[in-house]
Amino acid sequence: MAEAGLDMKKLNYSVDSCSSFSATYFPENIMKDFPADQASRWSSDSNIPPQFILLKLERASLIESITFGKYEKTHVCNLKKFCIYGGLHPENLVELLNSGLKNDNQPETFLLKHLVEGKMFPCRYIKIVPVQSWGPSFNFSIWYVELMGTQEWDAVKPCIQWYNAYREREAIRLCLKHLRQNQCLEAFECLQKRTKVQLEDPLLSELHWAMVVKGDYEATEQLLHRAVDNGLFGPYIYSQDYVPEWSRILPCIDEDPCHRPGMRGGHQMCIDTNTETVYLFGGWDGVQDLNDLWSYSVPNNTWTLLSNNTEEEGGPSARSCHKMCLDQDHRQLFCLGRYLDSQHRHTNNLKSDFYMYDIEQKKWHLICEDTAVVGGPKLIFDHQMCLDPEKRTIYVFGGRILSPAPGYPEERGLAVASSSGVGGAFLSEPQFSGLYAYHIPTSTWRLLRDDPSGSPGLGPIEMRSRIGHSMLFHPSERKLFIFAGQRSKEYLNDFFTYNVDTGEVTTVTDGTRRRDPAQIPAAGFTQRATIDHELNEIYILSGLSKDKDKRDDNVKNSFWVYNIVDNKWTCVYRNDSSREKESDSNSKMPGEEPCPRFAHQLVYDHVKKAHYLFGGNPGRSNDPKMRLDDFWSLRLCRPSQSQLLTRCQFLIRKCQFRELTEADPIRAMLYLQNNLSAVVDRTSDDQMAEFHRLTNLLFRTKEQQEEDELLSGKVDNAESTVNSSYRLRSSVFDALARFFPDYMAQPRFSLTDFVAFDKA
Repeated sequence: MAEAGLDMKKLNYSVDSCSSFSATYFPENIMKDFPADQASRWSSDSNIPPQFILLKLERASLIESITFGKYEKTHVCNLKKFCIYGGLHPENLVELLNSGLKNDNQPETFLLKHLVEGKMFPCRYIKIVPVQSWGPSFNFSIWYVELMGTQEWDAVKPCIQWYNAYREREAIRLCLKHLRQNQCLEAFECLQKRTKVQLEDPLLSELHWAMVVKGDYEATEQLLHRAVDNGLFGPYIYSQDYVPEWSRILPCIDEDPCHRPGMRGGHQMCIDTNTETVYLFGGWDGVQDLNDLWSYSVPNNTWTLLSNNTEEEGGPSARSCHKMCLDQDHRQLFCLGRYLDSQHRHTNNLKSDFYMYDIEQKKWHLICEDTAVVGGPKLIFDHQMCLDPEKRTIYVFGGRILSPAPGYPEERGLAVASSSGVGGAFLSEPQFSGLYAYHIPTSTWRLLRDDPSGSPGLGPIEMRSRIGHSMLFHPSERKLFIFAGQRSKEYLNDFFTYNVDTGEVTTVTDGTRRRDPAQIPAAGFTQRATIDHELNEIYILSGLSKDKDKRDDNVKNSFWVYNIVDNKWTCVYRNDSSREKESDSNSKMPGEEPCPRFAHQLVYDHVKKAHYLFGGNPGRSNDPKMRLDDFWSLRLCRPSQSQLLTRCQFLIRKCQFRELTEADPIRAMLYLQNNLSAVVDRTSDDQMAEFHRLTNLLFRTKEQQEEDELLSGKVDNAESTVNSSYRLRSSVFDALARFFPDYMAQPRFSLTDFVAFDKA
C-alpha cells in the first residue's frame, strides 16, 4: 500500500463483540499497550473453540498489517496459533492470516492479505480467532492489537465499489453455472443476455457446446488441441508439484577410469551454462586433500583433466572446504578458503590466499597472498561465496576462522563421518567471519557486516555468521538469500535476505518458532542450494540433519523447492534408504537414485533446467574414510502439454465409451480396445487400473446400472430436469475446465456449496 502512495497510519477501532471473557480481562483491554501490567489483556474464559474477538473500525479501511503487543515476560496464555478474518460485514469475512506468536516479550507485526484479483480489499471488521495457546490447557490471551492501514476515502471508496461489483458479478456467474449444469439453457441464455455477464472465455463456451450439448467428441478433442497449441495449459502445469528424475551419468565405454575425478568430499563445483561445462576442484579423498582441476562437458559426456597439481602451476595448494564461484562472461574461476587440521596449523600458514583461474588461457593467477591484510576475510572454511555478474562483485559470508588453536569437526567428513570424534574438540569461543564484498575490476575488499559474536536475539538487522549454510544471489531482485547452517553446536534454521544495493536485511523465517518438518527443510548441515532466477525458485538438497544421534541414521537426502513469490516450501523428494545400495556400481537400473550423503556438491544449469551432483561422504561408520565418485543429473519434471492433452483425451473417450455401453455394447467393446486404449498412460498404475475396470461396464445388468446412477445422482427422476448423458458430459467438462487458467474458466465453486444444512 505504501508503494501505491497511500499514507499508512494507526487505525482506530472498537470491540464489537467477543466469544467470552474471564474476570476483569475485558476485551477492551487490547486497545491499550501496557506490557508491564499483567491484567491489561483480553482473556477468554475457556480454551474450547470457537473463541474469538471481533473488532470494528471507525470506518471502512484498507488494512496492511496487524501488530500484537505482549506481556513483558513469556506467558502460557500467549497465542501459539491463530487465524484472522476480515470484511465489510461480520457475517461475510474472509481469511486474511493464519499464523502464530512466539512466546516472548517482543511485539510481532504481520502483513495481512489485502488483495483480491490484484485489487485492494476493504475491511470494516477484523475477527481474531485463537486456535492454540502456548500452555495447552490454558485460556487464550491477547495483550494489545494495533492495525495499520489507510482510511483515505478517495482510496477506500473505489475499492468498496469494485468489491461490491465483483461480488455481484461472481454471484451471477455462480447462477449461470448452476443453470447450465442443470440443463436450464433458456434461463441461462436469458440471464446472460440480461446481465451481460460472461460465465467463461468464449473458447470454453464453445467447448461446452461441443462436448455437453451436442456430444460431438471429435470436435471437443480438436478444441483441446487448439488450447494446447496456444499454451493455455501452462498455468496449470506450473501449479503442479515437481517429480524428480535422477539419472546416473556413466563414463563412456572406452574411457579410461583414470580420466575422471576420483572419490572425494568437501570439493567444489561450478557450472558454465553458456558452454554446458562443469568445473570441479579439490576435496578430501578420506586420506588427503586434493588439488586436481577437472572440467566436464555435458554435450560430450567427457571429463578433461585441466591440472593434476594446481600448486605446481602457480595455483592453490591441495584443499577442501574451500569455495569457488564462476564469472562465465569473463571466463574466470575464483577460489578462496581452505581447511587445515589443527596439528598442521601454524601462524605462517594461516594466510588467506585468493586465486583466479583464467579458463581461456588455462592459467592460475594469485590475486592476493592474504586477503585479511587488504581488508578481506581471514583464512576461513565452510563459508559461502557467490557472484553479482552485473557489478562484478563477489560476496563472501560466514565460515569458521582458522586459528592456531585446536579446531573442530567440519563438513569435510572427519568427525561428522563417524562417531569416534576424530578431528579435535570444539573451541569454547569459535570465531566466524562476516559478510564481505570483493570488487573484481578494482581488486578491493569491503566488510559489509561483521559477525555479531553470538549476541542473543536474531532480529532483522543481525546476521549471525555460520558454517555449512547456503547463500544464493538473485540478480533481478539484487538480493542474497541466506539460510540454515551451524554455529558451534547450534543448528540454525533461519532464512533471510540481504539487499546488496541498500544493505537492507529482511527476515523470511527467524528459525526460532517450531515448525512442521514436513513443511520446511529440517535444520541441518551441508545443505546444497541452487537458484533459478527466471522461475523465482530456490532448490535445496539436504544431506546431514540433526534429527538423531546415530550418524548412519542421520544421513538422509531430501530435495526441497522454495517459491520466492509465494513464500512456500515444497518437498519433492526424500531418500531414507540405507547405504546397502551400492552407489559405486556401474549399473544403471530404472528408478535408480543416489544414496544419502553429505559433503557432496551440486550445481544447476538454469538454461537446461538440470542439476548435477558429484561425490560426497556416505557416512558409513564402519568405513569412515569412504568417499564417493558417482555423478548424477537431476531433472524436476512436471506434466507436459502433450501429456495433459492425452489425459484430457482419456476423460473424453471414457465418457464416450460409457454412453456407448448403454446404446451398443459391441461397438463399445471395439471402441475400448482401439480408441480408448490408444490414450491410456501405461506408466500410470491408477489409470491402468481404471482402464481395466471399464470392462465391467459391458456386463452390468440394468438394475446395477440404475443403482449406480441413483447413487451418483445421474438418474432421471421427477425432481431432475437433467438426463444422465448431459450430466455425465457436464461432469467431464468441469474436469476439463480445471486445466485452463482461472480467468478463463467458470467459477470453481458451485451454487449448492453455499447451501447450509439447518439442524432440526
